[in-house]
Amino acid sequence: MDYQTITYSVENDIATLTLSRADKMNALTTQMRAEITHAATQAGKDARVLVLTGAGNAFCSGQDLGNRAAGTSVDMERSLRDEYAPMLRAIVNCPIPTIAAVNGPAAGAGASLALAADVVIATESAYFLQAFTRIGLIPDAGGTYVLPRTMGTAKAMGAALFADKISARQADDWGMIWEAVPDADFDANWRGKAAHLASGPTTAYAQVKNVIRGSWDNTLEEQLTLEAQSQGTCGKSRDFQEGVLAFTEKRPAKFEGR
Repeated sequence: MDYQTITYSVENDIATLTLSRADKMNALTTQMRAEITHAATQAGKDARVLVLTGAGNAFCSGQDLGNRAAGTSVDMERSLRDEYAPMLRAIVNCPIPTIAAVNGPAAGAGASLALAADVVIATESAYFLQAFTRIGLIPDAGGTYVLPRTMGTAKAMGAALFADKISARQADDWGMIWEAVPDADFDANWRGKAAHLASGPTTAYAQVKNVIRGSWDNTLEEQLTLEAQSQGTCGKSRDFQEGVLAFTEKRPAKFEGR
């Protein structure tokens, strides 16, 4: 695909997907959603970690309503079903770890996009905003699914009803994201985290994603079975063999990602 609204690059096993409509605070369009879906799917084949971030001073301001009268001309149900859902599935189901490097405001569907990643690292000047009720809507793009699971029902309900900004520091304190980082340290921080994951046991990471997400719907017995199956998969990997050998030889492991 010839990307027009994002940039996509792979270096040192790190795929970086940058939302590149800085003049529109990286607001999402139909084309942009298709490009994110394609790139996130491709990253699972090209790299060992995927990073999503934004160009300019924002991560993503959500749906681009600039050419619509308050968005009333769009079929929202169709858009969510046919455009947003595939994009979010591509990120959530990506077989490699995903990091959202939230470099600025993440609002509306932009917040949901960030929270779809496995790990969210935000600069302290960033914020998250579920602004939907300000225009008579509900949180969407998976927001009603991920928010209660990351910050609890009470905080999720307040965030949805009041549509207040949640600072990156608050999001960190509430367990909504992995960490909020001082602005001066942000770039080095997420790049270091991405490099760590890119050199790690990729098979084990894929299984971690599978078993933790599975736990939301499983009984204890079902989860124990899933754990055993996933551990069996990891135990057959070359990375497990290398990890044990490195441990016995008292040296850092050199994982191949298989």
